[in-house]
Amino acid sequence: MYLNGAILFRFRVSTRTYFTETHMAMATCPPSCDTGDEKEDPGAAPYGNFINYYTFNPPENRLSLVPASLLHELGYSDGEATLILDVGCNSGELSVAFYKHLVPQSEGNQRKGKVYLLGFDLDESLIQRAQQTNPLQDSITFIPLDITKNADQLEVYLSQHGCSQFHLCLCLAVTMWVHLNHGDSGLLQLLSRLASISQHLLLEAQPWKCYRSAARRLRKLGRSDFDHFKTLKIRGDMADHAREHLEKHCGMELIQSFGSTSWDRKLLLFKRK
Repeated sequence: MYLNGAILFRFRVSTRTYFTETHMAMATCPPSCDTGDEKEDPGAAPYGNFINYYTFNPPENRLSLVPASLLHELGYSDGEATLILDVGCNSGELSVAFYKHLVPQSEGNQRKGKVYLLGFDLDESLIQRAQQTNPLQDSITFIPLDITKNADQLEVYLSQHGCSQFHLCLCLAVTMWVHLNHGDSGLLQLLSRLASISQHLLLEAQPWKCYRSAARRLRKLGRSDFDHFKTLKIRGDMADHAREHLEKHCGMELIQSFGSTSWDRKLLLFKRK
């Protein structure tokens, strides 16, 4: 997933990933990032590309915090095209659930408005699953993409819909995986890039305890630690670090906090100033 779902960057690893090439290190996701029960720890996915993530962290954990009227509250109407980007979308379950949550059905079970969602993930096998199980192919598109390398496909998608930015970008449980694999600069570049292509950004940053848990699972499997883990200077309150960078360097402002998920992760909504 960063590697979502997740677009320009669907880096993700709550199960969301971000590369275009398929990575072999796939595993199930633990019931929580700070579990102390090693018997329940099923393994590690260095890029967040867990194969059954939504078994442990179902879409409802986020959707229960986000109002179904969000798009209208942000000023988007049914008569205009509205684009949503899901960064690190994994196998697409959250993307589809989020779309259905935000876009109500009219008579005849048709979805109202012209809302389109693009989800991307670096794991091609997860994207293939998303494409095969996508129930809304006229409105939802899934592509393999590594946002850290090339975002041209995002620009093409925007151009096809006559837009210069996504109206809403979802970056849910992706930041940690980009941070661990690309260092402090990679994390900041991700946030800056998403901000540059989004009018609104819904961000869920994994707390620092999840970093320690991810590193522990790698060591348990006898693998090398994340290249950047021990040298990261951005530590502590990761949601606050992200907020500071977005507000000071990316022209965005925090307009609402939807509280914390059952995994103790804040859902923060930012808007371009």
